[in-house]
Amino acid sequence: MTARDSTPVTARAIARTTSRDTTSTTAFERTLDQLGREIVSGVLPAGHADTIDGLVERTGASRSVVREVTRVLGAVGMLSAGRRVGLRILPREQWDTLDADVIRWRLDGPDSHVQTAELRALRLALEPAAAHAAALSVGESAGESAGELAEEDRADGLAALAAAARAMQVAAESPDPAADPTDFLQADRALHSAVLALSANSMFTRLRTVIDEGLRDRALRERAGLAPDPVDLALHLEVARAITAGDGPAAAAAMREIVERTSPSQG
Repeated sequence: MTARDSTPVTARAIARTTSRDTTSTTAFERTLDQLGREIVSGVLPAGHADTIDGLVERTGASRSVVREVTRVLGAVGMLSAGRRVGLRILPREQWDTLDADVIRWRLDGPDSHVQTAELRALRLALEPAAAHAAALSVGESAGESAGELAEEDRADGLAALAAAARAMQVAAESPDPAADPTDFLQADRALHSAVLALSANSMFTRLRTVIDEGLRDRALRERAGLAPDPVDLALHLEVARAITAGDGPAAAAAMREIVERTSPSQG
């Protein structure tokens, strides 16, 4: 399996493809967000029992939408359904904490600082290793990495990495006050995604959506309204340079510093 084949399909994405009605899809997303956030916040605590009819009354959504939402919440371990016990909210220990929606709800919940710290710890363990593996996969020591990329995938990955680095630089240095502030975030996400893909490790690439949520939260919450940091930009460009040059240690060191700089003490 190549990196491009290993992108996870979330429960929400599955549910979207099963609904052909645009209005139902909107109602589904709204209802899923409402119930997911209420579970995370404790409004619907672990052990709470309910029914489809009860959730219809609570959310104002149709029975078909509520049924689909309960299926998704069940898929991420937040809710169980049984013929005798009905619907029951499950404890946090059973949640799929790597699901993008669960991460987002936790980031917006009362324990957001815990989720932020957990994301940072995961990134610190994962991304320097992925950057190192990516450099090996494009250098002379490709055989030492966890997997090997086909030549076409390697070329595509390097092109994506270079394009993302250029886009980050353009977005950061744009003098246009009307420039979209999310351009830098999108380029940032693309660069980190390209690093994971080039790592040739399908388990790393499976965590792309988790990394995405960490990047999104930092950009839109922690650094909202702030211009891109020149040091952060330089470090990202160094990651791209080192990977392209096949320099694993340099790529890992730059990526480690990127993640470490997301800690509160670093601002």
